Amino acid sequence: MCKVVAAEYLSLDGVMENPAWTTPYFNDELGEFQSELMQTADALLLGRVTYEAFASAWPNMPDAPGATIMNSLPKHVASHTLQTAEWNAEIIQGDVAAAVAKLKQEPGQNLLIYGSGQLVEYLRQHQLIDTYRIMIFPVVLGSGKRLFTAEIGSEFKLTNTATTSTGVVILTYKRAGS
Repeated sequence: MCKVVAAEYLSLDGVMENPAWTTPYFNDELGEFQSELMQTADALLLGRVTYEAFASAWPNMPDAPGATIMNSLPKHVASHTLQTAEWNAEIIQGDVAAAVAKLKQEPGQNLLIYGSGQLVEYLRQHQLIDTYRIMIFPVVLGSGKRLFTAEIGSEFKLTNTATTSTGVVILTYKRAGS
């Protein structure tokens, strides 16, 4: 059975939107962490906005670190508006929770979500995310879209922490009871 893993970049005050602010903090340590995440993934699970941003960038950067695996992984895109998808992607329409639950039943390692805040929040509410890999960057942005927005509580168990030399804290949480 596959596990759903959400990998999220957050500012110290919880903002995830438009993560260009993360660039000064990237180094080999964070690159190695990202590589490990992708190597344990059988596919990407993305919301439409993140998919469109990735699909317009990654195929044009074939020599960038991680590009080979990013471009080759199958992608499942949750969208009610997208009609066609390229870049090795299929569109999940209709009942996204049921489709993701079905994907989780397939053999394999992980379905990896990057960004895709609306999708992550929706899947959290349906208890479909098994692991959160949250990277907290040492910057306060003051405003912007936050990861957890619904007034539905969830409990998590901290299973690992790491800190990079640039001050990024990497937290691994499992859904309580999973």
